[in-house]
Amino acid sequence: MTMPLSQVVHPYVKQQPDLAGGAPVVAGTKFPVRSVVQYVLRQGMTPEELVREFPQLTLTKIYDALSYYYDHQESIDREMEDNTESNWRSRA
Repeated sequence: MTMPLSQVVHPYVKQQPDLAGGAPVVAGTKFPVRSVVQYVLRQGMTPEELVREFPQLTLTKIYDALSYYYDHQESIDREMEDNTESNWRSRA
């Protein structure tokens, strides 16, 4: 994975141990970055549609979450894989 030349600040993405199991979330919400990626990049929902469905989000926050994803793609992809139904079933 290519690392950014400098540390990019993502003001609309926060990570706290007590929110979403420590996964990065959209600031001011409990909405994980992985969910933004799933809706927009995997399912093809537009950012505008996502804002209509989840009014706690804004376009600015969605685009920052996507930017964060591209800066941390490997770890977010791993997190998404860990949160699949088949992985949860195999743990049970």
